[in-house]
Amino acid sequence: MFIRYVEKDVWLKLLTQEDAEPLFALVDSCRAHLRQWLPWVDSTKTVEDSKAFISQGLQKFATGNGFEAGIFYQGQLAGVIGVHYIDWANRKASIGYWLGESFQGKGLMTKACKACIDDLFVEQGVNRVEIRCAVGNQRSRAIPERLGFVMEGTIRDAEWLYDHFVDHVVYGMLAREWKR
Repeated sequence: MFIRYVEKDVWLKLLTQEDAEPLFALVDSCRAHLRQWLPWVDSTKTVEDSKAFISQGLQKFATGNGFEAGIFYQGQLAGVIGVHYIDWANRKASIGYWLGESFQGKGLMTKACKACIDDLFVEQGVNRVEIRCAVGNQRSRAIPERLGFVMEGTIRDAEWLYDHFVDHVVYGMLAREWKR
């Protein structure tokens, strides 16, 4: 298990089964907000679904192929940041994130992403980090833009979102470009 302190009231912690109920409660409290951009919201119906998600994240962590961490703010679970995979052969990783609606506008996600990216470049030794966001998700897109990522292109019809496809913008950062 890991905990990464970002600043006094903000930390990242590997999600464990003890986080399943708070995680489900957070998702449940802002379904309409999350559903705009995330395809898994409708399939998260019970605490058991959150437990299954956490188990998958723990398995990724155990095999060195990513993780799912809670973003904690003043002791409360505020959102999740995860490394979807680590392609060790090519030393690249992809990250994703979401934040509960009431926790937005505090700079939490930018700080969480910066900490996660620092770890990937400095501790894990990856060369490339990628972030993909729906074209219309301006709040999510602002994170890689704020952190100096390069917008590399658009993938058309990249994701099925309930009843329609959405295009994704691909952002990339190389280790040599990262400014800590």
